[in-house]
Amino acid sequence: MTVLVRDFRPEDAAAVVRVRRASVPYAVTTEESLHFAVRSAHPASKYRMLVAEDGGEVIGTSHVALAHDSEEPGQARVNPHVHPDHTGKGAGSAILRAAEEHLAAEGATTVFTWVNDEPGALAFAARRGYSPLRTAHFQRLDLTGAALPEPPGLPAGCTLVTAADFADDPRQVFEADAEATSDEPGDISTNLDDYEDWLNNTWQHPCMDHGLSTLVVADGRIAAFTLVHTDGDTTYLSAMTGTLRDYRGRSLAKAAKADSLHRARAAGFTDAFTNNDAGNEPMLAVNTWFGYQVSASEVRHVRRLA
Repeated sequence: MTVLVRDFRPEDAAAVVRVRRASVPYAVTTEESLHFAVRSAHPASKYRMLVAEDGGEVIGTSHVALAHDSEEPGQARVNPHVHPDHTGKGAGSAILRAAEEHLAAEGATTVFTWVNDEPGALAFAARRGYSPLRTAHFQRLDLTGAALPEPPGLPAGCTLVTAADFADDPRQVFEADAEATSDEPGDISTNLDDYEDWLNNTWQHPCMDHGLSTLVVADGRIAAFTLVHTDGDTTYLSAMTGTLRDYRGRSLAKAAKADSLHRARAAGFTDAFTNNDAGNEPMLAVNTWFGYQVSASEVRHVRRLA
């Protein structure tokens, strides 16, 4: 059979979920999140969700987009995934070729992707002109068996709340996320300054669990937070954790994350995942304190199209 690459259709959702859960089990993917990604994509991102099918069966997929929120024009993202049972059929190559052609036509000059840190995947990337940049570790915490540490005590004047408490006006959550994101290590410089876009793609994301997202409030403002995605069933993912610059060094992010994890376990979630850059030693140390263990690693790669 010849592998065919085409755009995602609504009826593909269940098959794409199967592919992604098999190839990236440390991510949270639901059918609704796939539909959301397509319908809410910023026009400037020139977003496409590609799927690869073999004999009518969807065996691979990729999100493809320009980094429209980057301070540097021409940067783009593509992350092809192929079901482990269907590698070696050319699906990854076909998806990547279609993605690069689309991005180049839309003005992309640099393409970034994540590659599984294993010999076959790394060799695949190298053959296609991608160069490694840095490594990120994905960590798993077994919420059914882990002895979660108790949350550290909060300094006087600090309180724990949830993102749901800001449902009527989440702008302060946006401002905290923007500051923390600007300090995150990364290859694509992101200027998080579009509140409406953040509302549309972050706050209203169908996997965002406002009730399990914990925030520390101090002096009337958000000082630290952990935002959470869940699949509504068993899987919990730390989507973003950060502390504002004026409040660092007080274990506030640790307190927020501990509170969220305890409540997630009480709600019946069994698997908690998080990921950090290999050089982000402070957050890796926090996650080790909770009992997270590295379950997979990915290597960031880049290719210059022009």
